Parts: sequence; C-alpha cells; structure tokens
Amino acid sequence: MKKAKKSSGAAAQKKDGQKNIGLFSLTALVVGSVIGSGVFNMMNVMAESAGLMGIILGWLVTGVGMTFLVLTFRNLNNKKPKLDAGIYSYASEGFGRFMGFSSAWGYWISAWIGNVAYATMAFSALSYFFSIFTEGDTSGQNLPSIIGASIVLWVGQIMIMRGVKSASFLNSIATVAKLVPIAIFIVAIFAAFKLDIFTQDIWGSSDLGSLFEQMKGTMLVTVWAFIGIEGAVIFSGRAKNRADVAKASFLGLYTVLAVYILVTVLSLGVMAQPELAKVGTPGMAAVLESVVGSWGAMLVNIGVIVSIFGAWLAWTLFAIELPYRAAKDGTFPAIFAKTNKNGTPIIALTVTNLLIQAFLFTFLVTDSAYSFTYSLATSTILIPYLLTAFYQIKISLQEKPGTKHRGLNIFVGLVAAIYGGWLIYAAGLEYFLLTSIVYGAGVIVYVITRILKGKKPLTMPELVIAVIFVIAAIYAIQQIITGGISI
Repeated sequence: MKKAKKSSGAAAQKKDGQKNIGLFSLTALVVGSVIGSGVFNMMNVMAESAGLMGIILGWLVTGVGMTFLVLTFRNLNNKKPKLDAGIYSYASEGFGRFMGFSSAWGYWISAWIGNVAYATMAFSALSYFFSIFTEGDTSGQNLPSIIGASIVLWVGQIMIMRGVKSASFLNSIATVAKLVPIAIFIVAIFAAFKLDIFTQDIWGSSDLGSLFEQMKGTMLVTVWAFIGIEGAVIFSGRAKNRADVAKASFLGLYTVLAVYILVTVLSLGVMAQPELAKVGTPGMAAVLESVVGSWGAMLVNIGVIVSIFGAWLAWTLFAIELPYRAAKDGTFPAIFAKTNKNGTPIIALTVTNLLIQAFLFTFLVTDSAYSFTYSLATSTILIPYLLTAFYQIKISLQEKPGTKHRGLNIFVGLVAAIYGGWLIYAAGLEYFLLTSIVYGAGVIVYVITRILKGKKPLTMPELVIAVIFVIAAIYAIQQIITGGISI
C-alpha cells in the first residue's frame, strides 16, 4: 500500500511538471527572457535620452540596484524555501492575500504586455525581409503584422501545451542562437571603434538636460532590459536543485549586464549620440550596417527574430506560472489552476494568450506600440519588485539581534527598496497613473473572487490600499479621455 501511494505521488509530481529544470535551463530562462528585444534597440533608445556619461551612470545605478534585488531573491530563496512562486509568494506571505494577489496580478499583466512589445519588434525586423509588414514609418504595426503575430501566438500555445520542460528546452536553444549575432556585433564595433567619435560629447548635448535628467531618462529602458532577472525564482518550485536558483540568477545578471554595457557604450564609438538617436528600429542593425555593410543589418534582423521568439516563449512561461501558483493558493480564480495531462496550466495559458491577442490591435491605434507596451510592462512590474524588497526587510527585522548576517540582510533589503522607489519616481507620473488602471482592475477581480468563495474580500488596511488603487485608476481614465495623458 505504501509503495503504491509513493508511486502515485511521483506520478502526480511528474504531471505537475515539478523538479525537472536544471541549472543550464534555469540560466537560459533568465538570459532568454532578459535578452529579448531590448538589446537590439537599446543603443538608439538610450541615445535619445542621454549622452555617454548619462548612459554609463544609468548602467551603474541599474547594475547596483539589480544586484541588490537579486541578492534579495537569493536570501529569500534560502530562508523561505517553501515559498516556491517567488514574487507572488513573498508578497502574500509578508503582507497578506490581497497584496500577494496584487503582486501576481501586476507581474502577470507586465509579462503578457511585454509580449506585445516583442511582437512589435519581431515584425519590424521581419519587415526588413518582407515588405508586406511595412507601412510608412510604422513597420511591423500593420494588419499583416497582427495576423502574423497571431499565428506565432497560437503556435506558441500548442508548443507550451506539450509541457513546461519541453518549452524551456526550446528556449535554451533560442538563447544560444540569439547570442551569436550579438557577439559578432560587439566584435565588429570594437574593431571599428573611434576614440574621437566616442569623446565628441561625453556629457551629452544641451537639449538632453542635466546629467541627472539624462540618467533618469534611461531608467525605464534599463529596467525593461532586466525584466526577467527573477525568472529562476519564479520557477524555483520546478528546479532540480534549489541551490541552482541563486546561481542561475547571478549568472544571468552579470552575463546580461556585460552584454548591455558593451553594446550601448561601444556604439557611441561608431556613431555620435545625435546620429545614433535618429537611427531606425532595430538600432543594432543600423549601427552594424554602417560598419560592415548590408549583411550586418540582415544578420541583426535575423538575430532579432530568433531572440524575440525565444523571449516570447520564456515570458509566456512566466506569465502562466504566477496565476497558476496563485490559483493553487486560492488567491486567483480556481480555474487558473487547471492543468492538462502534461502539467501545463492550460487555462492560465489560454487566458493570457487571448489578452495578448486583444492587445495586438494596439498596432493600429498608436505609432509607438513598442515604446508604449515596454514602458507599461516596466512600470507595472515595479510594485512586485518593491514588495519583494519590503518582505526582505520585514523578515530580517523579525530575526533576533545577533543573528548571522541580519544587519547585512536589512541593508540589502533597504537598498533594493530604495532602488524600487527610485524607479517608480523615474518612470514618472504618467506611467504611474497608467499602472494604477492595471491595479484598479485587479481590485475588482480580487473582490469578486473572494465573494464567490464566500469569504471576506478585504481587511481594513487592504481596503485603504484598494481604494487608493481605484481612485487613481478613475483619475487616470479621466485624464486619458480628456487628453491629459497620451497613450
């Protein structure tokens, strides 16, 4: 009887897709999700806001902030190994169900909106080869692009339905493939680097504003570039070895940081900041083409396509994991916990892709779908990051004085929290208000879910926070209608 019970448990664990992702796949999930579309367009987007010194300071702040955020993830992963849904688990355990739901909700929205940004960039790259995806200055944003992105979306659904492990393996292959054109780009621009161009205007032109304003202007770009750094933590419940989670996080962080710094800084030794700011999308294609000719643009556009489809796959995995975990915990609607025979959260996957499908039509209503969606995805994820830092501080303060590394862990949490707060400030009021619409909608979903379960929706402190979300959301909608906020 005991033997049968054990066998049954093993089968259930296999069905749920547990404990089958190793260090390489975890690291590839991090690198694959982080290096998506951003790296291929980063040099020109950052040059729009800052000169050389502003870009360097932006990376310095981001590198320090992300290091402390990853240290926070590592510490919480070690101290709270039973909390295997990462960001959602930390917010829920530290600040109650409603904040846990809000964290999972914000992260989920950020993940699938980010995939809309990927779709925009992917079909902009495809327009280099196929003119059907080009329409004026909005290449990759016409009706054929929507149809193409929709096909990719639902083919991806079929692939992921085969199981999370299979999808993570495919992502690992895409991760390796995407690094090849990036490596060629770095070598080429290093060889073509000219010191006189690099030092032409170190502090940036006067129209970019002060050095502080330049650095601040890079923040949404740099954070967008690092969204996904917590990927190994999100999948900690599926890791073969718990210790691999922290290793994968740090390997991913410093691999990606090195790539980003080289790509953005060395580009300023090939093109001056004003010229770089005006190149088309993807910027890396224009820069490499200026160095090696048309084959460089072709190589980069191929790299963009491979990279984005890999990142799209990885981010779909992230997007379905949190609502699935939250549903199993009773915070999200229970239907999100339903899995197919391969252990894939089928309802979470389908609902996520239906929402992406709806948002693909933003291609037709804005000339800047990529900028809008990546900025919204970035600002939406800031609250989950901030709650994670607060939880690190909370559990460290609750430890007895004299506990090993207690002071260090408090410091780590404080720096991560300050960085999170700085990012919200740097994003600006407009994106804060747009983000409030996301969280205001989440309040409605949470309250309805709790009522249907016959449970009290909100405690008094939660009610105060919920009211703030809803009032801010109503104000933001009013501002959009009256033109106070431009999408």
